[in-house]
Amino acid sequence: MKLDGSIAVVTGASYNKGIGTAICRKLAKEGADIFFTHWGSEDDWVVKFQDEIIQENGVRCCNLEIDLSESNAPFKILDMVTHQLGMPTILVNNAAHSTRDGYMKLDAETLDNHYAVNMRATFLLSVEFARRLKQQNKLMGRIINMTSGQALGPMTGELAYVATKGAISAFTLSLSAELAPLGITVNAINPGPTDTGWMTDEIKTHLISKFLSGRVGLPEDAARLVSFLASEEAQWITGQIINSEGGFSRA
Repeated sequence: MKLDGSIAVVTGASYNKGIGTAICRKLAKEGADIFFTHWGSEDDWVVKFQDEIIQENGVRCCNLEIDLSESNAPFKILDMVTHQLGMPTILVNNAAHSTRDGYMKLDAETLDNHYAVNMRATFLLSVEFARRLKQQNKLMGRIINMTSGQALGPMTGELAYVATKGAISAFTLSLSAELAPLGITVNAINPGPTDTGWMTDEIKTHLISKFLSGRVGLPEDAARLVSFLASEEAQWITGQIINSEGGFSRA
């Protein structure tokens, strides 16, 4: 229970096989109380998932349905978790917005929709989280951002997505330098191609030959790394973009 007594905020835990959901399960297993956000989820699933977290791990768990494209969403999240559970010390920015575009389809609306969730929500949630920790004189905090390896190779047909997710890497590096004196680490994880339910058999067959480890990525792979970065064992690691891809080859 290396996270016993911690309170974690995880955005984008909206369906059963997602990375955000796996992160919630892993952090709860390690003893952290969980506050997760979701959008577009079925009400029955949300209730069942929250009950699962509580009953199987003996921790507290609350949730909030919220559209992260709202400019005040980060403040609503932190106000709610603080009211219901207490001040969090772990923040996992997992939520993301993604649609297909490409140079023939890219327009201002598509860019703005991606920016609002992938960049603005992540950035404002991160800095407000840090400001509140500083105000309460807490000397330990963890910010973990999810990215997608935009610097490692092209992702054609997803220009708005790669531009906004790529910005998270630059933000992570500079924010980590500002927050290091406060004992708050800031890192990002690229989990590589991960089977969260979107992969068809054809896609899996195509991708598996590119994984030197012999299988595609699973949500639990990312969750284990998040759990480590959230722990005291990772206190010396900050400003890193960790490409945890199981030997995925783009050749």
